[in-house]
Amino acid sequence: MTGRRVRRALFAAVVALIVGHSLWPFLWQVLTSLKAPDEIFAIPPTLLPERPSLASYAKVFTLRPFVRYVLNSLLVAVGTTLLPLGLGAPAAYAVARLRARGGELLLRAGLVGALLPPIVFVLPLYEGIRALGLLNHPLALIVPYTALNLPLTLWMLTSFFRQLPSELEEAARIDGFSRVGVLRHIILPLAAPALATAAILVAIFSWNEFLLALTFMTADQWRTVPVGMAMLSGVTEFEVPWDQISAAVVVTTLPVVLLVLGLQRRIIAGLTAGGIKG
Repeated sequence: MTGRRVRRALFAAVVALIVGHSLWPFLWQVLTSLKAPDEIFAIPPTLLPERPSLASYAKVFTLRPFVRYVLNSLLVAVGTTLLPLGLGAPAAYAVARLRARGGELLLRAGLVGALLPPIVFVLPLYEGIRALGLLNHPLALIVPYTALNLPLTLWMLTSFFRQLPSELEEAARIDGFSRVGVLRHIILPLAAPALATAAILVAIFSWNEFLLALTFMTADQWRTVPVGMAMLSGVTEFEVPWDQISAAVVVTTLPVVLLVLGLQRRIIAGLTAGGIKG
């Protein structure tokens, strides 16, 4: 009994250490955002702000078009989330259930493409988007993000669809449902955990992506949150407003953290659905 308690205590200590190590950078940003600019550069540094203030948050929203950046990121994230799900669900169903010719080859090719870093595609994507006249347009990010996230969506949904009992589809076909009807009324409702997981992962990717957003969105009014934060500057080019940067990081990170914490059960269910047989 004593040995079990010791193991539990050690396990709890390790988990607390890992959680603390993961959360500390974000907590430091929160504390920094509440400090005055002169206190941020104080030596020795202070852990807790001596005079907590929300002035840095006010500066972010009054001196910068930060609301515009957030709306741009939200628009891109919603579009990027809906497109891979809308395209990936029928394709995954065809691979998993219809034994579509070339389906497995499509999955493997998508996996290989997903392993390549986005920087490999920057030049051809830029030339294509420029030729289409889509620079500084939300589609300039939505289309590439969809292409980059479609392989992940296909893999997750195909794995989940293969775990669903085929008897449900056979019963629905006997009742007169078409293949599209089976997918819409039977498969997709049952695949809600996998759909939610894919949607969250795609949304987080599009919300945080920097390289393509920096390349394709050169106009300030169309910049997304990561690019907008990178462009924050002080009164002179040599001044870095760390208080405003910290406030911007907190404002843009907190919704993602709350979203993941609120839907963590769905995320775990979706990620592990394909790994359990029977």
